[in-house]
Amino acid sequence: MTHQSRTVLLAGGVGGARLGHGLQAHLGDRLTVVVNTGDDLERHGLLVSPDHDTVMYTLAGIDNPDWGWGIEGETFAAAEMLERYGEEGWFRLGDRDLATHIVRTARVRAGERLTAVCLDLQRALGVRAAILPMTDAPVRTEVLTEDGWLEFQEYFVHRHQAPTVSDLRFSGIDAAAATPEVVEAVAASELLVIAPSNPFVSVRPILAVTGIEAAIQAARARAVPVVAVSGIVGGKAIKGPADRMLVSLGHESSALGVARLYTGVADVFVLDAVDEALAPAVEALGLRTVVTDTIMADDAGRARLASAVLAATSLG
Repeated sequence: MTHQSRTVLLAGGVGGARLGHGLQAHLGDRLTVVVNTGDDLERHGLLVSPDHDTVMYTLAGIDNPDWGWGIEGETFAAAEMLERYGEEGWFRLGDRDLATHIVRTARVRAGERLTAVCLDLQRALGVRAAILPMTDAPVRTEVLTEDGWLEFQEYFVHRHQAPTVSDLRFSGIDAAAATPEVVEAVAASELLVIAPSNPFVSVRPILAVTGIEAAIQAARARAVPVVAVSGIVGGKAIKGPADRMLVSLGHESSALGVARLYTGVADVFVLDAVDEALAPAVEALGLRTVVTDTIMADDAGRARLASAVLAATSLG
């Protein structure tokens, strides 16, 4: 695997954004990120795409590293005024972030494809990689809890991931299809990577879009490797509710539990050195393993993990 190879990353959330940032440092415009849009929502009449925007801001170098979302140095004057007007304040949009949603919403409502709008936003921010929505069609992740079915952001932000998740579904998925850009990126790829994102609410929606997993399997059939990176280290999620979801949905909260979810899709599995003892069990699933430091605490950590991922296919 050379750094001139074309790489496609399937991603959502902070883990996906950080690995994308590291890969972009090595690959520049030879990286394409296919991003989950199941987390999207309408807020104050605006179309908000949290996973896309987290990846975009991170790859543009303007993200807030302390929050894991939003823009560094963000202010919330508009959100505060909205709350004075009686609007709910549990999902706050920053002042500069609002500009992204205003432009996206206006152009999509005018009939433009979501993909085209997102690519223009990225270019305006100087992002070198291409970040592609998994589909142009609206898909919304919903989780089943003791309180019934909840929209994802209601569960994730408003209820602070507190309810136990017993099932999930993707509203609109039957009408959603992979975009030509996504299909073409996978077809031209020499490496496919599954980010250390939540396997249920970040990666599964992408794979559920008609045409995406078929394109991945076609790439595998022509010997393009798929490398999956564990977002579970020492039995715990680096960020978010993935560890609790693994248990509540009937799986093991471990790197091995994640590896089991990717059998039949991935060829190589990257796990943290903390979990090295699990490598033989992962290999028994038919996956080659790479054991490395997967913690991306800073830019150097992101680039280091990206380098290990890029080198993974030359091993063994």
